[in-house]
Amino acid sequence: MLWFQGNSTQLAKYSFRLFLRNLSASKTVLPVLTLFTKDPCPLCDEAKEALEPYKDRFILQEVDITLPENSAWYERYKFDIPVFHLNGKFLMMHRVNISKLEKQLQRLEQQGPGS
Repeated sequence: MLWFQGNSTQLAKYSFRLFLRNLSASKTVLPVLTLFTKDPCPLCDEAKEALEPYKDRFILQEVDITLPENSAWYERYKFDIPVFHLNGKFLMMHRVNISKLEKQLQRLEQQGPGS
C-alpha cells in the first residue's frame, strides 16, 4: 500500500524525525504507531485506552485528518477512523485488534534494529 500521497509528505517527514529522535535516544528503535483521528472521536479514545498497556513498545503518533495538510488522509479515512499504521503500513481500523498488534510488535522486536 502506497502511503506517500498528496500532502502526506509532511507526515513522512514527521515520522522520520520521530524515528531519528528515537534512534538517538536509545539503542532500541521503537516502531511508530500512527493513529488517524479527529476531534471528537469516541472510538479513538477507546482505542487509546486499549493501547495503554503497550505504550512502552511503540511511539504513538496522532494525525488529525481534519487539518488542511492532512486532506489526503481525510479523503481516505473519513468514514473509518480510528485507523492505525505501524511504521507507515496499514495495520487495522475501527477498533484495536490486540492480537494483530501483538503479533506485529513481536515480529518487529524479533527483527531488531536496522533489520
